[in-house]
Amino acid sequence: MNIFSLAPLQRNTLFMVLLNAWATPLMLSSVNVALPSIAESLTMNAVMLSWIPMAYLMAGAMFVLFFGRLADMFGRKKIFLIGTASTIVSSIAAAMSTSGEALIFFRLLQGVSAAMLYATQVAIISSVFPPAQRGATIGIVISTLYFGLAAGPFIGGHLIEQFGWQACFIFQIPLSFIVLYIGLVKVQGDWSNTENVHSFSDLDIKGTVIYASSIVAFSVGISTLTTNVSYLLIVFGLLAIWWFIRIEKTATHPIFDLSLFTNNRIFTLSCCTSYLMYTATFANVVLVSLYLQYIKGFPASTAGMIMMTQPLVMAIFAPISGKLSDRFEPRILASLGILLTILGLVILATLDAQSPTKILIIALMTTGAGFGLFSSPNTNAIMGAVKKTQYGIAAGTNSSMRMLGQLSSMFIVTLVMSLLIGPVEITPDKYGQLAKVIQLSFLIAASLCLPGIYFSLKRGLVR
Repeated sequence: MNIFSLAPLQRNTLFMVLLNAWATPLMLSSVNVALPSIAESLTMNAVMLSWIPMAYLMAGAMFVLFFGRLADMFGRKKIFLIGTASTIVSSIAAAMSTSGEALIFFRLLQGVSAAMLYATQVAIISSVFPPAQRGATIGIVISTLYFGLAAGPFIGGHLIEQFGWQACFIFQIPLSFIVLYIGLVKVQGDWSNTENVHSFSDLDIKGTVIYASSIVAFSVGISTLTTNVSYLLIVFGLLAIWWFIRIEKTATHPIFDLSLFTNNRIFTLSCCTSYLMYTATFANVVLVSLYLQYIKGFPASTAGMIMMTQPLVMAIFAPISGKLSDRFEPRILASLGILLTILGLVILATLDAQSPTKILIIALMTTGAGFGLFSSPNTNAIMGAVKKTQYGIAAGTNSSMRMLGQLSSMFIVTLVMSLLIGPVEITPDKYGQLAKVIQLSFLIAASLCLPGIYFSLKRGLVR
């Protein structure tokens, strides 16, 4: 696709989305490199440290469905730009944090801001580009996202060594200002679902609160597991999910359109596959960061360069697989990608202190190729399975599956870390337990991909 040959509205909209698609994961992945520095600076134990990425993901998962519905009703660009402005404010606040508790709070605010972006990026692209170009364009957006993930560890690692961990929250802010300028000046108009009545009374506030409460209960319950309160919280989370489903079945304007799942096989199984794949792979960057800096003893800049491998390969494969998914069945491409991902995760599960770094790099390249081959076709299948008026809620649901998967991935790491290390600082005498945490987490991740292959192949034909 020649971006410069596009119509002005398409070109400006694409640039607006691409800048944010690069800047947001840039910050996200650089924070993962900064975890050891943050732990030392703010005196955070292992379980508390896991809340730095988990708080962000929890807040995003709590609100991405709500903002998807809000975007459909009041304008997708409007919510996108509010999310961009909120990211600027919350990032500055996070960089100014003087305690672990404050940083976790501002990471929550960053997650709310990110939910606005994740709920609207693909919906905006699907609103502007015709179906024949959708797969290729989504591939470009996802590739850009992966380039952000790749650049974050490299740029962040060097900035952390020079200026401290605070830099990883600051350096993407100028890009966000450029996004605001393009959206306000260069992209005229907005996109919404005109079938909805544009009134706040149409918002499913009750469903949103119950859904968000269930996620908070699960998150806190998992991180405090083995205490009596943790079991009560997990039970409460399960009951809240049951109540939420009952409410959504009868809601006039549900934030979670269950009819998409009950009446749309392709959409349902594609979302299930997405959830499993993100559950299996997101914690890679956190685990690899801990492995390289604690167990291998590499500085942040060196760890960042090695961590670039996986997202860089993902960025190369995503646009290729996205374009191919406009011509070939997405389920075949996605299923091949899952197989490659399993192979890479199994290799990662064998790592210990004596493992050669080249083995790690080969494993990261394999998982990167697998996920890059999976992601764009799967997203194309999800967006191609719904009507145009449902783009916002479909994109919100897809983003929700991604963020729930990412959150579940951190659940696994937090759970294993709680059981094998506990709420103590990661000191050299704990490195043996940390290596076991990393190995077990990767084995669990690989096993989760197996049902993903089944769902991917059984989803049916998109075209």
